[in-house]
Amino acid sequence: MMPALLLLLPLFHTGAQTAKADDLIGKWLNADKDAHIQVYKEKGKFYGKIVWLKEPIDPETGKPKRDKLNPEEKLRSRPTLGLVILKDFLFTGSEWEYGTIYDPKSGNTYKCYIKLDGRSKIFVRGYIGKAWMGLGRTTEWTRVAE
Repeated sequence: MMPALLLLLPLFHTGAQTAKADDLIGKWLNADKDAHIQVYKEKGKFYGKIVWLKEPIDPETGKPKRDKLNPEEKLRSRPTLGLVILKDFLFTGSEWEYGTIYDPKSGNTYKCYIKLDGRSKIFVRGYIGKAWMGLGRTTEWTRVAE
């Protein structure tokens, strides 16, 4: 009786989507809806850079926005557009982990992991310490149609 039951198990598949590593690749609109981040893969790791800004010009200077809050003074003159904010993510079978996210609005870098929800939404969790400690924030990004 047991072997027959095992043969029927595939028929009861829930239909839940299983993430594949390259599902993260693409363009994403951040939670604030003021930037597009292009996620790409390089040497087996995933990265994301800012490729569009709703307001690319700094109202104070009238010039393209710069990374002016970066804690490293020498990096404060680099443009925000093109800035790599997601670094070194590895796909672990169900999510992308072990990476960092840089927030140019605060100048802070956080540990981070990313979970896919369907094909058009990801949850990006930046945190301090250990993920389970609850010291962080989760935002929802949506895929930008190409």
